[in-house]
Amino acid sequence: MSQKVTLTALLVANQLDIKGIKNFLEIRPQADSSSELFYVFSGGKYQYYFNYGVVVFSGYSEDEIKWSVKAVQAFQRGPVQTWIRDEHVLLIEPGTELQFRFGEVVLDHCDERVIRIAMFNLAQSVAMDHYHAVTEQLLGEVKGFTYYLENSGRLKISRRNMLRFIGKALSTQNEVAENIYVFDAPDLVWDDEFLDRLHQGLIRHFDLRMRFSELEYMMRIIDENLRIFMEISNQRESNLLEMIIIALILVEVVNLIFSSFF
Repeated sequence: MSQKVTLTALLVANQLDIKGIKNFLEIRPQADSSSELFYVFSGGKYQYYFNYGVVVFSGYSEDEIKWSVKAVQAFQRGPVQTWIRDEHVLLIEPGTELQFRFGEVVLDHCDERVIRIAMFNLAQSVAMDHYHAVTEQLLGEVKGFTYYLENSGRLKISRRNMLRFIGKALSTQNEVAENIYVFDAPDLVWDDEFLDRLHQGLIRHFDLRMRFSELEYMMRIIDENLRIFMEISNQRESNLLEMIIIALILVEVVNLIFSSFF
């Protein structure tokens, strides 16, 4: 007899205070580190918290999910107005081979380790959606500066705003590097062939490596444009400084001539 397990992942904030959540819940997690908390509850219920702002649930109703997210609201840093959400189904059919279908994975058995690996990859997918949206917004702003430069021959951004924009782009790059683990397998899969197959299959199923490559490509485009913008900005300031120096020299010359005659 088949059994269906539904996983629901939500990106609710830019960051979650993992240590604060652990102390608040006062329940021993099944697994924890400085970046994640995995809880197993009775009745086939699971919760998985990640420091990059994603929470994954299994076995919870919609109201229970909303209540659980609200319960840890104090530990959400930079909460997002609209949650990024994704769902995936584990279909357990004894005696079947591991299969990856649209919106579901078919497997012959399921335990908390299987659910944890599936939750882990679903969380990565939701985080990737978030960073892709942020990077697209940055790229859109860069295109706006480029179009204005093309049409007017001038860069429509101050040096201060340019530096703030660069800081935002660098911060996004650092967050992606710190929180996306498509090239690092969780410790859980090292000694279990089935879990490793499941993990690698989910990476392909969610297209994580390709999406990560797209993020890297978009960030490289942003980097190259910002480097050119900074060169233009530096040249603009250099020209302004030269004009000021020339003006000061002219004033000094005029003053010298005036002093010589009078």
